[in-house]
Amino acid sequence: MNILLTGGAGFIGRWVLKRLLQDGHKVTVLDDLSNGREDNIEEFRAHEGLKQFIIGDIKDEALLEVLFAKESFDICYHLGASINVQDSIDDPRTTFNNDTVGTFYIMEQCRKHQVKVVFMSTCMVYDRCNDATGITEEHPIKPASPYAGAKIAAENMVLSYFFAYGLPTVVIRPFNTYGPFQKTGGEGGVVAIFIKNKLLGKDLNIYGEGTQTRDLLYVEDCARFVVEAGYSDQVNGQIVNAGLGRDISVNELAQLIAGDDSKIKHVTHIHPQSEIQKLLCNSQKAKRLLGWEPQVSLEEGIARTEAWIRTSHLIG
Repeated sequence: MNILLTGGAGFIGRWVLKRLLQDGHKVTVLDDLSNGREDNIEEFRAHEGLKQFIIGDIKDEALLEVLFAKESFDICYHLGASINVQDSIDDPRTTFNNDTVGTFYIMEQCRKHQVKVVFMSTCMVYDRCNDATGITEEHPIKPASPYAGAKIAAENMVLSYFFAYGLPTVVIRPFNTYGPFQKTGGEGGVVAIFIKNKLLGKDLNIYGEGTQTRDLLYVEDCARFVVEAGYSDQVNGQIVNAGLGRDISVNELAQLIAGDDSKIKHVTHIHPQSEIQKLLCNSQKAKRLLGWEPQVSLEEGIARTEAWIRTSHLIG
């Protein structure tokens, strides 16, 4: 197939690109590099399946019009977005424009050219989980940050194109994803930041009490889920979760990574109002409709991520 991948130079986008190329598709990557990095896709530059890498903005309607008219895409995997929860609280305008308005511009082109849309949403739209069986797609949502609010608005727009126009669309909500190529600085995920600080002999700082839990999904499992959602008609018009099905408190995660309580410190939370106390994924719908299940355990995923950080010139 001929595929458009927005945000393809980002952390998850890079792994989705790899999977799509392995599956033999032709892929155009569109990324403004606000979160992504050209280095992430350097190894694919010479791959015959990578048709083009365009540094551009999903809010550039003129660019999108030319691109869609020329390429005749079969699927658009729409991952391009502002993704930082704390940034969205400090600067909601940027997040809304990128995540909601930008998604609208993508949807209009996909409607015009009849292109299936796989929309990358987030588990951060959910209210806290009180159920031992985990969060299903019917679980209550709660926009605890402008990031979550923008994603919910975009989700509704994406699904409206399925119901109003019959356009094949699917909203996917992966839980907290981690692994190689994730940023290890302040914009990165908790696993990558903890591992880097451990390797540098620094403290692992935890916001608040550290009792909040996360369901951590290894990035290759996530990418497989994203790609499969595009291949299947079973999920059209649906919202689908993906996660490990096991949650761990941030305190326990720090202990697992550091192995040394003396290196674990608690600091004041910057934006405690955006915190979701418990996140645990129920992925039964993904299993039923896509045959998808996670394959990489948390311990194995952390080991792979640490090995990558050790050898990727991020330390020293």
